[in-house]
Amino acid sequence: MKRSLLLLCALLCALDLLAWGQKGHDVTAYIAECHLTPEAAARIDRVLGGHSPVYYANWLDNASHTPPYVHTLTWHYMNVDEGETFETMPRNPKGDVLSAVRDLVAKLERGCLDAAAEAEALKMLIHLVGDMHCPMHTGHLSDLGGNRIPVLFFRSRTYLHAVWDTALVEAARKWSYTEWRQQIDRAAHDEVAAMQAGEPGDWIAETQAICTQIYADTPEGTKISYDYVAAATPVIELQFLRGGLRLAKLLNRIYGK
Repeated sequence: MKRSLLLLCALLCALDLLAWGQKGHDVTAYIAECHLTPEAAARIDRVLGGHSPVYYANWLDNASHTPPYVHTLTWHYMNVDEGETFETMPRNPKGDVLSAVRDLVAKLERGCLDAAAEAEALKMLIHLVGDMHCPMHTGHLSDLGGNRIPVLFFRSRTYLHAVWDTALVEAARKWSYTEWRQQIDRAAHDEVAAMQAGEPGDWIAETQAICTQIYADTPEGTKISYDYVAAATPVIELQFLRGGLRLAKLLNRIYGK
């Protein structure tokens, strides 16, 4: 009984390490879905058994807390300590989000997976590209990505990671994921091409730069209120859009041939 309680506590604590709340992952996946080529959309529909990318956008957050997938817990983030870059920071031997995304893309591009393994890899990729664009998923190892930095969100005591995971998203807009996409997915063709440029290593470096600024703007004990939400909202919108467009790029490359 005691062992079971300890395991439950560990899993509950680990939940704080996962990023973008359900809304963020749904928005990212839906933006990607809306930018798929017809061929890629049709092939993905078959791989996912008739479901859309949104249907599985949050699947890995839950799966990572089950025995068959517990090895993926570290795949949701990539810690980068102060003074380090994602290139110089020692890599987690258990894996990280960049390694996982690169590996999943390579496996899917090779096209040698059986149906079950392909569906599993695709569901993981849909989720992890979203995580790659959540700023605090490149946070410091020393504070567990902001999970040890207490702040006050209006009148509620919480931690910096949780603020950027869900609280800011919900405070910024009371939209459904379809409304989020309708309002922020309005970039011109050349802007879309610019956001889709590069590869996952470039994208996570960009996210890490945003994370560095968040640390500078939000020291321990910060009282977060309307002004902070107003300043953070355009960052969240941009990261949702980047994540969705870049996921579409990868999926079109894999399935649009």
